[in-house]
Amino acid sequence: MGSSNPSGRCNEALVKIAFNLSGVRGGVKAGINNVDGDTTGCVPLTVNFRDTVLLAKSYEWLFADGTPLQFTSGPDISHTFNSVGNYRVRMVAVDSSKCYPRDTTYVNIIVRADRAPVLAAANKLPPCESNSYSFVNQSVAPPGKPFSSTSFLWMFGDNTPDVVAGTAPITHQFPGPGTYNVRLVLTDTNYCNAPDTFPLTLRVSPNVVARFETPPSGCAPYTAVLNNTSLGGSTFTWTFSDGTVSNEVSPTKIFSKPGQYTIKLVAFDNNTCNLVDSTSTAIVVSGIPTAAFTFSPNPPEENIITTFSNLSENATHYVWDFGDGATLQTFSRDTVVKHQYKKTGTYTSCLVAINEFNCPDTVCAPIPIIINPLLDVVSAFTPNNDGVNDKAVVIGYGIEKMTFRIYNRWGQVVFESADQDQGWDGKFKGKNQPMDAYGYTLDAVMFGGERIQKSGNITLVR
Repeated sequence: MGSSNPSGRCNEALVKIAFNLSGVRGGVKAGINNVDGDTTGCVPLTVNFRDTVLLAKSYEWLFADGTPLQFTSGPDISHTFNSVGNYRVRMVAVDSSKCYPRDTTYVNIIVRADRAPVLAAANKLPPCESNSYSFVNQSVAPPGKPFSSTSFLWMFGDNTPDVVAGTAPITHQFPGPGTYNVRLVLTDTNYCNAPDTFPLTLRVSPNVVARFETPPSGCAPYTAVLNNTSLGGSTFTWTFSDGTVSNEVSPTKIFSKPGQYTIKLVAFDNNTCNLVDSTSTAIVVSGIPTAAFTFSPNPPEENIITTFSNLSENATHYVWDFGDGATLQTFSRDTVVKHQYKKTGTYTSCLVAINEFNCPDTVCAPIPIIINPLLDVVSAFTPNNDGVNDKAVVIGYGIEKMTFRIYNRWGQVVFESADQDQGWDGKFKGKNQPMDAYGYTLDAVMFGGERIQKSGNITLVR
């Protein structure tokens, strides 16, 4: 096929065609009991499925157990299989914007009914001074599937080698007094609940010695965490001077009111020589202060500094958080606290009042602020440390960022700052500078986005 051209020249054309051959991709993965990649378990079996590729907009899930097709917008779903069987689970990743909008992946789930409950017991061997125990495997095998001599693993928690075993009792001697976390693990994958574990916590000691740790003080309402560090002990009784009792190993106890409380622990252990021991300690629960403040002006006034009045009770020091990133710590309730906000808005300002026992109370309030952006520089200053006009400073409101430089008559920079709250004190390299007129430049950006540049002279007066 051809065409004529009266000019005698060739027809030239370029056509560019873009083919979008991309498609969505998916990759389904299963997990059981927080074990990623596990696909086998006991009925009823709950399996967590997820897409590992994460490129799809939505998903279709078919679990092959007779339940309806399910749809999700996210890459995760959980499903419980209630019957024994092998299930080929299908996940379809969907993105209708792609050239190939669907991608299908599968994972096989095996649901079995050969659970073997894992149970164990430990018995102290005589005499009472010994650290030897007999360990009895009380696990139950499902009908027709007896355990073998290698179905289990004993782990004694004392850095000795693990012991491969069946159901026959075994004896183990611990190296000395202490608390040992013993575990019996079903390692045989012929059972659907492998590697289930049965834990045994043993407090090994010739004599039971009751002891515990807890902070000596707190702030009401105080939750005391009682860490039981007893040597030996199979059962424990805690009594508190407020009349309550606990039989937990390491309980927590809430003291709602201030006061001094006695905590007593009685430890019992029939496997020890002395059988019982007790200990007690006292803790102090302190009251909390009351934080309160007011502020002015309220309602807000344009470009007026905010003054906070501390009305707290029963506190020794205070921490102010003005809600704009600035904080202040004071040690007197009567301290006048003032803060200049730099931008119009409502700020959540908080006061933390703390007493001598380090017990805090916090109060917060919204602070409405109106700022009209303004910018200027002092024309003169007197650095005589009288607290009045001691520094050459930038005066303004609504300044987001700035660079302020001061020069002597030879063009040397004697002061530079990007902080409006810092000013020049009339010194350079630690030495007082002479009374003179000093040049300055100021480059500032306001919160509204306006950029302002100023320059001029500042007179240092001594």
